[in-house]
Amino acid sequence: MDQPIQPIVDALSRPLKDLRISVTDRCNFRCTYCMPKEIFGSNYSFLPHEKILTFEEIERLVRIFSQLGVEKIRITGGEPLLRKDLEELIHKIALVDTIRDIALTTNASMLTLQRAQRLREAGLKRLTVSLDSLQDNIFGSMNGVRFPVQRVLQGIQAAKEAGFTSVKVNMVVQKGKNDNAIIEMAEYFRGTGHVLRLIEYMDVGTTNGWSLQDVVSANEILLKISSRWPLEPIPARSPNDVAKRYRYLDGEGEIGLITSVTNPFCHGCSRARLSSDGKVYTCLFAADGLDIKTPMREGASDKEIKEILCSLWQHRRDRYSEIRTDATVALPKVEMSRIGG
Repeated sequence: MDQPIQPIVDALSRPLKDLRISVTDRCNFRCTYCMPKEIFGSNYSFLPHEKILTFEEIERLVRIFSQLGVEKIRITGGEPLLRKDLEELIHKIALVDTIRDIALTTNASMLTLQRAQRLREAGLKRLTVSLDSLQDNIFGSMNGVRFPVQRVLQGIQAAKEAGFTSVKVNMVVQKGKNDNAIIEMAEYFRGTGHVLRLIEYMDVGTTNGWSLQDVVSANEILLKISSRWPLEPIPARSPNDVAKRYRYLDGEGEIGLITSVTNPFCHGCSRARLSSDGKVYTCLFAADGLDIKTPMREGASDKEIKEILCSLWQHRRDRYSEIRTDATVALPKVEMSRIGG
C-alpha cells in the first residue's frame, strides 16, 4: 500500500507534479543541439553500468516522489530504448497507485511494432518522437549520424499500429538549419492525429554552441504556419503545461509551441529531473543536481530520502529562462543528454 500523498510546493509556490527520469546517458544519435559528435566522440566516457540506477532503485524513488505529489512520469535518456528491458521499469512504475500518466521520449530509431506493443502492454500511455526535418540531408546533418527520416517515420507508424493513436513529434527549430522545413513538417502531420511540437532552440548544456541569433521565435513559427493554414489558440489543460497549443481552423488537428527562450514558462514549472546516475535536478539549466543515489545505497530509509527530496524542492527558486542573459548563457550547465530535456 503506497503512503499518503503530502503535496509540496517550492519557494515560489510551484507544486511538484512531474518527474522526468533519464534511464541512460547513451544515445545512438549525435544531435548537434544535444550531443555534438565533436564532444561525444568515440573516446567519450559514458557512465559504467554500476553507476546507473537499477530499475528497483528507480521504482523506489518514483514511489517516494509520488508521496510528494508527482503524478506524471516521463522516461528519457540519452535514448531510453537503448536501456535493456525498459518495459520492466514501465510496468513497475505503472503499478504505483498515484501515477496516472507515463510517457516516453525517443528518437524512434529502434521503435518496431513489437517493441511499441510491449511498451504499451507494460503501461506506457504516451509517446514523443524527436524529428527535426523530413529531408534526409537536413535531418541527417542534425542527428549527426546520417540516420534516415524514413526509419523514424516507420517508428511513428509502428507506434500508431500498436495503439498510440496520437504521437507527439518534437522539432527543434534552428535558424539556417531546418527553419525552411517547418511548413513541410506541418503539412505532413496535419490530419494524422499526431501533434507536431515546434521547440525554440535552447541553451541547454555547454557544448551545443548556442547563440540567440540561431533562435527562430515561436511567433515567427506561428506566423509561418498560420499564413498557410489559419490557427486558433487552445486553452491550456493545466497551468503546468509546457506547450502552447493551437488548432487548425479546418479541423485537421493541432500543433504545439515550446517557447522557453522568447516566452518562458518558469512560473508554472512543476518538473523535477532524475538522471541515470541518481542525481535530482530542479531545472533543465542547472549546473548540478543533488545526489540521491549515495544515501539510498548507503541504507537511507524511505522517510529519510523523502525528507531530502522535500527539502530540495521546498528551497527551489529556479527560473533560469526568465532571467536568461548573456552572462547566464555562459554559466556551466548539465548536458541535456544527462537529464533528457
